[in-house]
Amino acid sequence: MRVKKQKSHRRTVRFFKACYGFREPFKVLCDGTFTHHLIANQIIPADDAVSRLLGGRVRLFATNCITEEIRSLGNSHSDTHRASQELITARCDHEEKRMNSVFCIESVIAEGNPEHFFVATQDSGLRRKLYEIPGTPVIYALKNCLMLDKPSEKQREFVKSSEEKRSHMTKLESDIVHAIKNKKGSSHPLDDVSEVESIHTLQTSGKNQRQNLGITDKPQFKRKRAKAPNPLSCKKKKVKVNSTLVNTNQSQNNNKDDAKSKRTRKRIKKKNEGSD
Repeated sequence: MRVKKQKSHRRTVRFFKACYGFREPFKVLCDGTFTHHLIANQIIPADDAVSRLLGGRVRLFATNCITEEIRSLGNSHSDTHRASQELITARCDHEEKRMNSVFCIESVIAEGNPEHFFVATQDSGLRRKLYEIPGTPVIYALKNCLMLDKPSEKQREFVKSSEEKRSHMTKLESDIVHAIKNKKGSSHPLDDVSEVESIHTLQTSGKNQRQNLGITDKPQFKRKRAKAPNPLSCKKKKVKVNSTLVNTNQSQNNNKDDAKSKRTRKRIKKKNEGSD
């Protein structure tokens, strides 16, 4: 059973990485109910537990509205408030007037979850609302076990419709194609210059439209190429020694040793005084 859950969680993470651009370290927005459940059931350290669930590095976040709401609950939630203060603060733009945590999370996740947050909550009503927002994965806990919800039908339909739109030619692209076709038919050099300028204006207008809509192009990641091996992990080259020189040196050393061993000590005999 545990293996099936792990496979299901891995498939869900791959879905959001491929279709919505989620990347490590994964950002997890924790509300007060989820933080309190972790402390009550001794699921600590929390970042390690969530990291095992998602299969990658994670960073846990909480908004100021969430932390203030936990503080208002009194001494019974003092440990939860202290734990929420230790999380990274996510910007919510509610500095003047604090909002309800549900409304605050909805405002942060609105417009397709641009910050790519995993939302961790025990509130079933909030979870139902998040299922309707594209690109918003939901984490919850069952006693000592963390769970990652599968993508909802609306989220899958949004991915299919966006892929169908991508497969069709946009108005900007069709205008560029027509301009290139007209450019091939023209023979005058001034016509070529005017067509190139028109294509350039179409491209810039398309970029401006994307910027006005708040759409950003996805970053292009460079492929990792094979690098040179680490010199510290490589063995040093052994110097080849000429065997003939080694043999001659050994023979010379042996001859010297033999000569040293053959030396005899000459003793001078003292004449006896009586022999005179």
